[in-house]
Amino acid sequence: MKNVKKGTETFADLPVGVVANAELLDLPSKRPAYLETIQDEVGNLIKPVCNYSETLLMLLRSPNIASKIWVYSQYDHEVGIRTVIKPGSDASVLRLDNGRFLSAKIDGSPKHCYIDPRMGAIGCFEEACRNVVCTGATPIGMLDHLQFGDPNDPEIFWTFLETVQGLTDFANHLQIPCIGGKVSLYNETPSGPIKPTPVIGVLGLIDKKLFVPQNAVAGDCLVVIGDTRDELGGSEFFEYVHKFVGGRCPVVNFEDSKRNMDCVLDVINSAPVSLVHDCAKGGLAVAISEICMTSQVGCSVSLDSVPGDDLDADRVLFSESHSRYLVVFKEDVMAQITDILERYKVPYGIIGKFGNDSSIEFVKNNTSLINLDVKTTRQSWLDALPSLLSYSGSD
Repeated sequence: MKNVKKGTETFADLPVGVVANAELLDLPSKRPAYLETIQDEVGNLIKPVCNYSETLLMLLRSPNIASKIWVYSQYDHEVGIRTVIKPGSDASVLRLDNGRFLSAKIDGSPKHCYIDPRMGAIGCFEEACRNVVCTGATPIGMLDHLQFGDPNDPEIFWTFLETVQGLTDFANHLQIPCIGGKVSLYNETPSGPIKPTPVIGVLGLIDKKLFVPQNAVAGDCLVVIGDTRDELGGSEFFEYVHKFVGGRCPVVNFEDSKRNMDCVLDVINSAPVSLVHDCAKGGLAVAISEICMTSQVGCSVSLDSVPGDDLDADRVLFSESHSRYLVVFKEDVMAQITDILERYKVPYGIIGKFGNDSSIEFVKNNTSLINLDVKTTRQSWLDALPSLLSYSGSD
C-alpha cells in the first residue's frame, strides 16, 4: 500500500499496483501519410524576402509572438507575497519557505509536433528547460499535458506514441522526473483533429543566489550561445511569410543541450550578467527584439558573428534552432564571461552592442538588413493581441 501523510494524518491510502502497474493502452498505430510530403520545403516557398524589417514587424505582431501582457495583466499573478519574478520574463520565480526559489514555465509548439511529433515534443521540453535556466534555476522536474485527437485513428495514436517516447528519452537523459501529467483526447472539430499538442511544464530550483534580470542599457554587450542551423521547419517565419506549415523540424542534440544549460547556469552564478534570454519562436531576430523592446534600448547586431552554419540571411534571422541563449553583460566583464564559455567549449559569438540610438539593427556583410525604431516597434508588439481580439479598450 502507498500512504500519503501530513504528520500523522493520512490523506490517501492506495495499492501501489494502481500507480506502478497501470493497464497499457495498446491500439493500432501507423505513421501519418501527410509526413511523406510535408517535410519537403522545395516548391512550397516563394522567392526570398526582400524587406526584412517588414517581415520582423509581421512576426512580432503574430499571435504566438505578440506581447501577452494584455492577458496576464488582467489577472492576479501573485502567489501570496511569494512571486519575485513576475510573468513577462522567461519564467516566473516563487520564493520558498526554506530560503530557496522555484522557477516555473510551460511551453508548447504544435507546428513542430505536427511535422515531427517525437522531436517536436523534445523541443517543447527543452524550451521549457531553457526558460527556467534563464532565471538561474536548475531543472528538477517536469509535467505534461498531452492533447490529441481520436486515439482510435492509427495515425493519431502513432503521433501520441512518438510524443511520449520523445519526452521519455529527453527526461532520462537529463535525469528529470515526470512528476505529473494529464492526457486530453478526442479533440476534433468537423474540419478534423487538432495538431499533436503536448504542453510541457518544467520546474527549476534556485538554491544559490537569486538572479534578478535587469534591463539592457547603452554600452552593454550581447553574446549568443549555441549554433544557429538551417532549421525553419514549423517556424513562425514559414507560416506567416511563406504560408507553409512544414519543413524539417529543429533537432535537439542532447549532449549540446545539457552542456549549454550547464554553461549558462555557471555564467549566471559566477559572473555579473544583466539578463539571459532564450531563442525560441521567431528565432534570433525576435529574441533580440524582445530584449530591446522590454528594455527600451537600441541594439546593433552583426549576423556575421553568429555561430553555426553558413546560412542565408532569412535563415540566420528566423531559424528556430534549439539550445540557444542570449546573454547581456557589461563590457568590463567580457573576459570573465568568455573564460567560462571557453571552458565549457560551447559555440558562442559576441554579436552585438546596445547603444544610445533607438533602433534595432541587424547587419550582414556590412549591409543593414533590418532597422526598426524601438518605440514604434514596441507599441506595435503591445497592441497586436488586443487588435487581433478586436479589443476596443473602452471598458
